[in-house]
Amino acid sequence: MPVYQWVGTNRSGKTQKGEMEAPNEGVVTSNLQRMKIKPTKIKPKPKDILEGITFLQPKVKEKDIILFARQFSTMIDAGLPIIQCLEILHTQQANKTFKKIIEDVKSSVESGSTLAEALKKYPKEFDNLFVNMVAAGEAGGILDTILRRLAAHMEKAAKLKAQVKGAMTYPIVTLIIAVIVLAVILIFVIPVFEEMFKDFGSELPLPTQMVVSASNFAKNNVLFIVIALIIFIFAFRRVYKTEQGQDKIDDFILKLPVFGELLRKVAVAKFTRTMGTMLGSGVAILEALDIVAKTAGNRTIEKAIYVVRTGIAEGRTMADPLAETGVFPSMVCSMIAVGESTGALDAMLEKIADFYDEEVDQAVDNLTQLIEPFMLVFLGVTIGGLVISMYLPIFKMAGAISG
Repeated sequence: MPVYQWVGTNRSGKTQKGEMEAPNEGVVTSNLQRMKIKPTKIKPKPKDILEGITFLQPKVKEKDIILFARQFSTMIDAGLPIIQCLEILHTQQANKTFKKIIEDVKSSVESGSTLAEALKKYPKEFDNLFVNMVAAGEAGGILDTILRRLAAHMEKAAKLKAQVKGAMTYPIVTLIIAVIVLAVILIFVIPVFEEMFKDFGSELPLPTQMVVSASNFAKNNVLFIVIALIIFIFAFRRVYKTEQGQDKIDDFILKLPVFGELLRKVAVAKFTRTMGTMLGSGVAILEALDIVAKTAGNRTIEKAIYVVRTGIAEGRTMADPLAETGVFPSMVCSMIAVGESTGALDAMLEKIADFYDEEVDQAVDNLTQLIEPFMLVFLGVTIGGLVISMYLPIFKMAGAISG
């Protein structure tokens, strides 16, 4: 629907201006007159020249979806119809991309689609979890409760993701800086020392000779090193895209001494939180497991969840096949067994998720404390070793002069 810019005067004679969506100028005029505003100028809003370039449009962020769910829930709880809620959300949305999505969702609902069907058109913004829970909320007449649960679930998931990213960022950034510093020293600094050492006329100490050789290799083969690194990254990504390659790499990641344990705890927290939220919202257990498996983010975890799904389809409980996979801790399996026996599986899953959220917090703190001294030692040994190696010939010459 086109947007019109208008200027007019109110009953007090003051000039007002604004924007309004309407099919044509006549509708804008009628609406303004009902608002007791006499229009003096109405014109179509100029189109953004970048509007047609998709990659330049703002992305819909996770926080936009969370806010959308919270506000939607509040308005439905207040008794507003879904279409009116969508109209209000569309009007106040600042993100242009999300604004268009909400407008299209509203149009689909007005045409007779359910809200879940309308949201399903945008899988990047509204994943299977969101769509299925909205469908369950519509069917059960508890859409406001479901949207509130979704917002709370997404907030906790976003917090978990931010914690893991924070834990990974420090060592990666430090390592990149260390590699850049080493490359600069080897390619630009060491050759200056090498020219100076040629005037000494004596044989260089072994550490110094090794550093000079490494410098010459880096300087003469820098292009090949960069090409080899690019080929390695490309090959790794190609291998990871294959089913067998992804299986082996994801399994290896979970077996890493420190990071593997952290990622396993994150996977447990994500699995139990999502399952608890979906079961508590009325989603069927087999459908919930299918959705959780697809969003696991790790092939080993995904395969384990599908084993559980197959077991339940055959009439077994969730706890037994989950324990047989060997992927999830025994405590989790035991607590799930208790939840199944008491008929409060969704509540038990939420408790497990809360416990593992705290475990992730502790694991991230421990990881940070472990990485900091390790990175300091690494930087001290590498860069300090290079500096000492370069000064060894000078110390040797000074000793020979003093002797």
